[in-house]
Amino acid sequence: MLPTSHWSTDSEFLFVLEFDWFKPSRCRNQAYASRQRVFLCIWKMASWCVRAVRQSYSVLASPALKRAPVQLLCTATQQKNGPGSEEEPEKTEQSPAEKVLTEEKVQLEEQLKEMTEKYKRALADTENLRTRGQRMVEDAKLYGIQGFCKDLLEVADILEKAMESVPKEEVTSQNPHLKNLYDGLVMTEVQIQKVFTKHGLLKFNPEGQKFNPYEHEALFHAPVEGKEPGTVAVVTKVGYKLHGRTLRPALVGVAKAS
Repeated sequence: MLPTSHWSTDSEFLFVLEFDWFKPSRCRNQAYASRQRVFLCIWKMASWCVRAVRQSYSVLASPALKRAPVQLLCTATQQKNGPGSEEEPEKTEQSPAEKVLTEEKVQLEEQLKEMTEKYKRALADTENLRTRGQRMVEDAKLYGIQGFCKDLLEVADILEKAMESVPKEEVTSQNPHLKNLYDGLVMTEVQIQKVFTKHGLLKFNPEGQKFNPYEHEALFHAPVEGKEPGTVAVVTKVGYKLHGRTLRPALVGVAKAS
């Protein structure tokens, strides 16, 4: 086996080493051959490490890295002295690929902003629609019987007129038939008013109150003694409210100044 000084490169050494170790005479001893293979692997790894160190040293010794500290020092001096001390270096021009990516980025940002605005508007419209629908459902629950109540008001008015038409002095025990009929009308009127109250339908009599065009309907204006001008003097027909909303305004006569 030749000494290492005769080998110019690592590859020549490895070739001679492999050629010399794997001769038949040496391979007779199996243990010896195994040790030689291990040593060969170690030598290959050491040669790779040497190559890596040499490459790292060549990179560190390059002129570009030597000039880097000087450039950093110049940049720090410019920042310390201020922007007006020396002219700033010109910005490097972007490559076509970078320009395309920048344009795509701007377009995507605009699209994102537009979609965000549309989403917010759609969300607001949906919320308004949900609120409006919920209000309509609640109104339908409260005022769904409005038409039916208006029809029943006529029945209540007829009962009230029937009771008023009966002379009170005739309702005695001496006239049991009339008394029983009158008592039946009174109980019917009381019961129908209870049903009205149960469903939110309330009767109101505005006599003596200030005239309100939202609740009263004026049939005439006349001077009335003892009544202030603008107040309700006469009630021809009582009014009704359904859950606070005027279902039928009261028909009234309003007092005016003489």
